[in-house]
Formats: sequence, C-alpha cells, structure tokens
Amino acid sequence: MNYTAIAQWSQIVSAVLFVAALVWIWLKYLQPAVLSAQAATNAQIAEAERHRDAAKASLDALQGEIDSAHHDAELIESRAAAQAQAERTAALAEARDAGERALRNASLELDRSRAAARARLRDDLVQQSLQEARAGAARRVDDAFDASLIDAFLHSLRGDSAQQAAE
Repeated sequence: MNYTAIAQWSQIVSAVLFVAALVWIWLKYLQPAVLSAQAATNAQIAEAERHRDAAKASLDALQGEIDSAHHDAELIESRAAAQAQAERTAALAEARDAGERALRNASLELDRSRAAARARLRDDLVQQSLQEARAGAARRVDDAFDASLIDAFLHSLRGDSAQQAAE
C-alpha cells in the first residue's frame, strides 16, 4: 500500500467533505439569510419606489395648484389694476367737478364782490359829492342870495295857488 496515495486520497476526501460541509452550511444557514435580506431589501426598494411615485403624484398635484394659484394671482392683479384705474378715473372726475364748482362759486363771489365794491364806490362818490356840494353851497350862498331864493319860492307858491284856483 502506498501511503502517499492514501495521504492524497485522504486530502481529496477531506477537501470534498469540507466543500460538502460548506455547501450544506451555505444551503442550510447562509442562503436563507441572504435570500431574506435580499427580500427585505427588495421590499424596502419597492416601498421607496411607492413613496417616490406618491411624492411625484403629490408634486404634480401641488404643481397644478401652484399654476392655478399663479393664474388666480394674475386675475386678482388684473382686477385690482382695473379697479384702481376706475377709482383713479372717478377720483379725477370728482376732483375736476369740485374744481369747476369751486371756480364757478369763486366767479359768482367775484361778481358779488365787484357789485358790492361798485355800490360802496357809488355811495362814497355820492357822499363826497354831497359834502363838496354842501361846502360849495355854503361858500356861494350869502344872506342876500338866501332871501332871493326864499322870495322866488314864495312867488312860485303864489303862482301855483293862483293856478290851482283857476282850475
């Protein structure tokens, strides 16, 4: 018997038994653990994909709402601009009407003030003329002229009473 052959076969058998033991350990313990880890990882990936898809759908819905909000904001802005323009036009028209009314009132007040000033001027002129006439009359009329005026007045009364009697 050859001991080297036995030693070689012993090495081969032990290597085969070692590989068989490794395969059995792999199949019995390690492969189920790897498969369950793979299944758990696949489940996590599937769950992440579902979350991603839900987030994309939610993002699309939110983007639609954002677009709608932008559209609403543009409508509000255009309505606000139109309302501001209408209010500006109304305020300008009201201010123009108030200015024209104030101008008409001022014109009427000016006419009244002119009429009042003319009346005061006329009264002042009459007063000054009357004072001047009185002063001039006082200078020109003496006792002799006054007596002649009285005689003329009496003659006019006598002549009027004679005419009245004749009638």
